[in-house]
Amino acid sequence: MDIQIGLTAQQREDVSASLARLLADSYTLYIKTHNYHWNVTGPQFHSLHGLFEQHYTELAIAVDEIAERIRALGHFAPGSYKAFSELTSIEEEQGHPAAEQMIRNLVIGHETVARTARKAFGLAGEAGDEPTCDLLTQRMQFHEKTAWMLRSLLG
Repeated sequence: MDIQIGLTAQQREDVSASLARLLADSYTLYIKTHNYHWNVTGPQFHSLHGLFEQHYTELAIAVDEIAERIRALGHFAPGSYKAFSELTSIEEEQGHPAAEQMIRNLVIGHETVARTARKAFGLAGEAGDEPTCDLLTQRMQFHEKTAWMLRSLLG
């Protein structure tokens, strides 16, 4: 059945492709954050363990919302490690960094996702896709605020 929501097929395809990149970045950051939650050590263990759990829980909800928006636009969401690795801008974690480096890596990750969301916002805005713009605004707010709060831990 043809989708008649006020966006052309090309607009839906372009916005979905940008959301797929956001989904890949968000999922990769989710994995990194969950990894850090499991493996953080040192004097900040308790506070960082809890903080990372809050962050990966938020990211788990976000990836579902992003994927569902892609589906609402009539496209399939990527859903494999291979697909995510081909689309993401976030570096996969190698090894087990110290707590301070984890924080630095997560700042970089959240800033990366914010930039990816901002690019997608431009496409969605040009297409007049307000529901996607709303989703992207929420994502940018979360990632920018989270990056700021993580930076504050570094002094």
